[in-house]
Amino acid sequence: MMETPMSGRNYVLGADFGSDSVRAVVVDLADGSMCAEAVCTYPRWDDGLYQMPEEGIFRQHPADYLEALETVAAEALGKAGDGVRRAVRGIAVDTTGSTPCPVDRAGTPLALTRGFEEEPGAMFHLWKDRAAASEAGEINRVLSDWHGLDYTKYQGVYSSEWYWAKILRTSRLSEKIREAAFSWVEHCDWITGELAGNTDPLTMYRCSCAAGHKALWHSEWNGLPDAECLGSLDPALKKNALNFGRNVRPAGTKVGTLCEKWAKRLGLPAGAAVGGCSFDAHAGAVGAGICERVLVANLGTSAVDMMIERAERLRDRRMTYACGMAEDSILPGYMGIEAGQSAFGDVYAWLKRFLIWPSEQFGDEKTRRELSEKLLGELTRQAEALDAGSALPALDWFNGRRYPYADEFARGAIAGLSLGTEPPQVFQSLVFATAFGWKRIVDSLSREGLAIEKIIAVGGIAQKSPYVMQTMADALERPISVSASAQACARGAAVFAAVACGAYPDMFTAQKAICEGYVSEYIPDAARKGSYAEAFRRYCRLGENAG
Repeated sequence: MMETPMSGRNYVLGADFGSDSVRAVVVDLADGSMCAEAVCTYPRWDDGLYQMPEEGIFRQHPADYLEALETVAAEALGKAGDGVRRAVRGIAVDTTGSTPCPVDRAGTPLALTRGFEEEPGAMFHLWKDRAAASEAGEINRVLSDWHGLDYTKYQGVYSSEWYWAKILRTSRLSEKIREAAFSWVEHCDWITGELAGNTDPLTMYRCSCAAGHKALWHSEWNGLPDAECLGSLDPALKKNALNFGRNVRPAGTKVGTLCEKWAKRLGLPAGAAVGGCSFDAHAGAVGAGICERVLVANLGTSAVDMMIERAERLRDRRMTYACGMAEDSILPGYMGIEAGQSAFGDVYAWLKRFLIWPSEQFGDEKTRRELSEKLLGELTRQAEALDAGSALPALDWFNGRRYPYADEFARGAIAGLSLGTEPPQVFQSLVFATAFGWKRIVDSLSREGLAIEKIIAVGGIAQKSPYVMQTMADALERPISVSASAQACARGAAVFAAVACGAYPDMFTAQKAICEGYVSEYIPDAARKGSYAEAFRRYCRLGENAG
């Protein structure tokens, strides 16, 4: 099965680039066991640089990614030992997205070139950067009806967080960047190109996941939206479309072999395969064991819900109010279906910040630390004792609404407050709101005929908050299995590497060997069905009134 004869034990390295840090796992190809793992924060980001939350601007320096990758790989491989290091046969990554960056003709991020070192616009524009809201509106108006062709028909309302919107805004704001940028490249594609030694925008690998979901690549129109269509918005978009290349392929594809520069920096064999990549949530779905008729919910600061389906079963189906779809975006040969909530864990984090504000202003360090550590635990303990039937209605749209019916200007709400309302009741209302927001998504997918026979949850909330997970099971009236993998995204990247190096013939076979089982299962409580149904109706009424 391996592309070259190998003896003894062999390994792959998967790296998961999140919003704040990169995690790496070293996986044994024989049995899927994890030999070592490590994490490294991005140094400049950790210092608070290039972030302006009040303006919706979040940028990351490319040097952060390179330095963190080198550090985290050294730590993980150091733990695994020299014998393992010499036997690594493949490497692959996943990253956040859409997180694009302007690059020069060689594919070098502008922030790594002279004159742009400290220019935020020349850096990677993090997925949650929403500075391009007005540009997204323009894109929707033009791309939804270009001479009768709707380029948004598979993804729905185009978001300010996505590829073309970020390019349009930056090109308008900076003539210097407009002129210097030969193309724009997603974080996942650039790191993969770096490892393989090819970052030429015209020939480098670009993953189906990013191209399909964010750049609107589709076989129906033979690639990207028409360059003239994009150029009608701004010549910079036409330039980028013409310089995008045609090398769009799924995750797990063998992109090449580890180049000499990165083999030396990582201390790995130069012949190790470099696997194709994806966004982090999609890699997490692979790492959790996604297959047909299975929904994987990645529950973190936001929530992403994923399924796969054969393209022929979705032909002539318009489901953009409920989800986005892209070819090969999760597993090759399938349409990747993506829905989600713009804020999930961030909703609970907001309440925590709100409640500890006085101690942050007036308390001593010891008090602040203790309150921060204990607050959500105590809120959970008291919220669990509250009657579901009397829960305050609330909306989870604290960061806009992604699905169903995308509206990034929608805002959260809590109704029914009185002078007697206490923090545990507010916490309960927010947990219910996130659970009901998720229920609306799952119900929408079911109404569209997508068969959901199993639900798998991954992410920090899935493993750390039994109260939230039980609430979700009760709200949905379905069992939820929680993946045993604490690093599902990095493990998904390891699956990509395993297929790329030839250890397994396809993703499904690799998943069976590398993916872990389940650590727990939440069964809906039939006794709560009536009270949850009424609470859900209140949630829906509040949403209708909020518009």
